[in-house]
Amino acid sequence: MKKTMVILANYADSEEGYGLLGPQMAATIIQNNTGYECIVVAVGHDFDKELIKKNVIQLVGSERPIIGFSSLGGRPELWELAKELKAEGAITILGGPQADVDYIGEAGWEQHPHRFPGVKDSFNLALQGPAEQLIPFINSQGKEVPEKILGALFTQNSICRINERGKWNGDFLSKVNWGNLYRLGSSGLLPVSVTSAQVVQQIGCPYSARTVRVGIDYPTNLKDAPFDKRGQISLSLRGCSFCDVARDKGFGGKLSLDNVLAQIINLPEDAEGGKIPFELINEASLTTLPELLSAIKQQGIEISQIELVSRADWLIMGEEKLRGALKLAKAMKARVLLSAVGFESFANSILRNLNKGYTVDTNLSAIKLMRQLKEEFPDNWFYTTGDGASHGFIHPTPWDSTETEREMSSIIFAYGLNRDILPKLSTPLIIHHACGLADWVRELEMREGLTLKRMASIIEWW
Repeated sequence: MKKTMVILANYADSEEGYGLLGPQMAATIIQNNTGYECIVVAVGHDFDKELIKKNVIQLVGSERPIIGFSSLGGRPELWELAKELKAEGAITILGGPQADVDYIGEAGWEQHPHRFPGVKDSFNLALQGPAEQLIPFINSQGKEVPEKILGALFTQNSICRINERGKWNGDFLSKVNWGNLYRLGSSGLLPVSVTSAQVVQQIGCPYSARTVRVGIDYPTNLKDAPFDKRGQISLSLRGCSFCDVARDKGFGGKLSLDNVLAQIINLPEDAEGGKIPFELINEASLTTLPELLSAIKQQGIEISQIELVSRADWLIMGEEKLRGALKLAKAMKARVLLSAVGFESFANSILRNLNKGYTVDTNLSAIKLMRQLKEEFPDNWFYTTGDGASHGFIHPTPWDSTETEREMSSIIFAYGLNRDILPKLSTPLIIHHACGLADWVRELEMREGLTLKRMASIIEWW
């Protein structure tokens, strides 16, 4: 009889029906390659800790349970839950994005007590990289020593040890059990019917594959107060300066066309018998989109909607490929939703400080193309906030000024961006302790004698 393992994952209650590719794929890999059943329990923000513990312990049994945590979104209440479960005898494992850096803690926290100390006390080990690295450990029922686990981070004699991670293997990524997601109801665990999923084609972002030296401006405001210093701080950056996964994933390459098709074939079906809408996980998807849609058509796979994300400059560079893909989508009676473009700002100085690698003119050219394609492919191309898109718009930032506000307001008004592009609410700049801008904050603190508060793994500049 198989034992049961549970992976607890952060979940937005407003996203009911949205699949969790990372945790659900990890659970699938564990179940298919170990002596354990494995499910994912989605944990919303308003959860009853004791009810969660009761249901999880009942499910995994009393004999030293193994409980994973993934994609926690910086939620300290989930780290505290893991700490309690560990103290009560469970083996707790942290995986997913930022698992390694959140386990270790913020750079220099030992010498600077206000910095994020990490979550080593909450977990027996953390795992960076592919989930299959855990297979021997799970099969040993948690008895294998951490030194033998690829990708593991663990504490030994008060010292954090970090094992070399294994490479991504597409053979483990071709199939996901989309029926292994549950949420907690008043009467116990209830299955979540996944109505929107993800298909991975590319691991990581090519823009984060190279390191560049960038000068980041001093802030114009900090803690809602004017900052009258001027100057720059030089940083080595991989990808956008605010990106909290560039250092984690880098660029791991693309999966084969056959692998991607296998994932699509494996998706649940909608009420009409076609595949449910899915997001294609590929930051540079346009270069291979016509080939993918052509293969889907040849295989006779019925898809309703494919969702894409893109940088603004890559959208412009991929115009020819995108037009070809939309012609195929028209023949297939499928929708292409451009669900997110990383505009981030409409002030050039802020784009430079975010290390986007392009200008406001690039953003405007991309928007012009998006609107033009809607006229040409009205039934197959979707990109507006009303269509469900949520394009990147970061505001406020530490570099806001009268000049940047004037620049952005004039562009937003002149181009009617509130009509179809901008979300109802912008996203304040979030500085995770391990992103590029965190180095900027720490240098700023040292130079100017500042101490900014930490909210768990996030640095509070506002």
